[in-house]
Amino acid sequence: QVQLVESGGGLVQAGGCLRLSCAASGIIFSIKAMGWYRQAPGKQRELVAGIFSGGDTDYADSVKGRFTISRDNAKNTVYLQMNSLKPEDTAVYYCNTLRNWYGWSQGTQVTVSS
Repeated sequence: QVQLVESGGGLVQAGGCLRLSCAASGIIFSIKAMGWYRQAPGKQRELVAGIFSGGDTDYADSVKGRFTISRDNAKNTVYLQMNSLKPEDTAVYYCNTLRNWYGWSQGTQVTVSS
């Protein structure tokens, strides 16, 4: 049974930072390309950052230079370091694979106040 459990969200002022974690189980994590996604109220879910099994990364233009995705294969965990947060980063953040998604978990809420 696949489980993806996100944590680390919260309320932060604009300019602040947060570090999200996603612990995966039930998959061969080290071979999976993983991504962080977000969904703001009234908007579609969007891919924010991705990291491939070899460590290459890619980012949405809106977060480039502010967010950093990383992974620890020994801990089956993917991280998202978010710096210089903006109110428009407010959303529920999810992790999943980049292809052939597993079921979506409840995510972690990030709220950035102005």
